[in-house]
Amino acid sequence: MTGVRRLALVGAGHAHLHVIHHLDRLRAAAVEPTLIAPRQFHYSGLATGVLSGALEVAAARVDVGALAARLGVAYLACEASDIDLARRRLILDDGTEHEFDRLSLNVGSVTRDRRGLAADPGVWTAKPLDRLLDLRSAIERFLRARGRSPSVVVAGGGPSGFEIAAALAGLLERHRVVPDVSLVGAASGWAPAAPITRLTRSLARRGVVVLPGEVLARAGDHCVLSEGAQRPCDMLVLATGLEAAPIIAALGLPVDGRGRLRVTPELRSINDEGVFAAGDCGVIDLEPRPMAGVFGVRAAPTLLCNLTATAAGGLEPYLPQRRWLSIMDLGDGSGLALRGRFWWQGRSALWLKRRLDVGFVARVRRTA
Repeated sequence: MTGVRRLALVGAGHAHLHVIHHLDRLRAAAVEPTLIAPRQFHYSGLATGVLSGALEVAAARVDVGALAARLGVAYLACEASDIDLARRRLILDDGTEHEFDRLSLNVGSVTRDRRGLAADPGVWTAKPLDRLLDLRSAIERFLRARGRSPSVVVAGGGPSGFEIAAALAGLLERHRVVPDVSLVGAASGWAPAAPITRLTRSLARRGVVVLPGEVLARAGDHCVLSEGAQRPCDMLVLATGLEAAPIIAALGLPVDGRGRLRVTPELRSINDEGVFAAGDCGVIDLEPRPMAGVFGVRAAPTLLCNLTATAAGGLEPYLPQRRWLSIMDLGDGSGLALRGRFWWQGRSALWLKRRLDVGFVARVRRTA
């Protein structure tokens, strides 16, 4: 196959799931892709719905291996443990190597754990999502064994922390027990004051205590908070912010303060034209945005275009929107929708969220 470019698609995130649905366009441009990713893709938009017990685990999962087989895309059920850019080779976690001409990364993010708390078996992280989804099973085992709510502390006052705390309350409410959930962190900057105040009050009515400060450590069945305070803690959930997956650092290319690969608007590294990144693991130098799934979804058509246009030039820029809709699942049949300064809370917000998220998963699973 003379002249065929070997494209390594590392990670099965939102953007790459779009790319593999267009195998015909890739091959027409003499690009032969290989998808390298774990077998299961966990869709972030439905993760808290699963955590709350409103949805089954299968609702948020896509069988990547089966999808690749149906689409006819070469697939390796591995993760990249290292990258040798000079030799254009991936070192995979099964000990093998994979050669490439072009590399595209869509590996998402992990929870920032600056205090090293995640090593404790009683600690769960918001990402990777499979760890968060396992938390539901752990809580249900606790309920069967103890007959009461575990004391759960959620560390982090950002939108993920609030949404996870609300989902945990929903899970415990579905099991007809009084929630014992504490959310520790300053809630500021991610939404106007009015929706944060309303959300805090509604959580308080459901048994979720919102506290200022930070979680410094977990000791036995307690968490140590800033200023020496303690809080009962059978389980600790870290929602302490995100950073790029560790494999990005292996590239040795310029990254930002969160470890994201710095890319041009065409989604390729500012220092290596053969390396692309989309989603949480990349950031456009002149248009930085927070880590949110909407940007991986919106960048996908541009990524596909540029992966097929590298031979003859003509790359297109991706210009991420400055305002975007985000909807939190509050675990009680309602949602909180935010777009800039505009917001609303209620059942209609959750209805819209389910429509968008379930629709996305359905489109990804389709092969024709």
